[in-house]
Amino acid sequence: MTSDPDPTTPPAPVAAIDRRLDEVARHPFRAKFHLRGRDRATAELHGPSTLRWHAYDLIARRLAPAEPYKDGKQTPYRGHPVFVAQHATATCCRTCLQRWHGIPKGRELSRAERAWVVDVICRWIQRELSGEAPAAGPR
Repeated sequence: MTSDPDPTTPPAPVAAIDRRLDEVARHPFRAKFHLRGRDRATAELHGPSTLRWHAYDLIARRLAPAEPYKDGKQTPYRGHPVFVAQHATATCCRTCLQRWHGIPKGRELSRAERAWVVDVICRWIQRELSGEAPAAGPR
């Protein structure tokens, strides 16, 4: 099940995404993820537009189904910038989506929810590549 990005779904406001990313980044496990080595080179080489398409495809296949195959273990820790971003942004499995983003388990992701997940992932990658630091502070 692969779904193309919907040009009629407006992107989420950057400020809302940044607030969520700053909140998630205060969690010690999430804060340790950064684009390094090959994953960073891949992100720089492919650029934001291609990475967005990759993110849509990966989310459609690995996260959007009501009961994803191997849920909780379906996202590798490296091998693609989107995978690293998924762990950093808590969009790696349905449990994390529910806990951090309020998207319930047990049903297929809506088009708007898919767009939110992709926007969050792409914004995190953009921040990583530009050197933007998340807001500091205790959790």
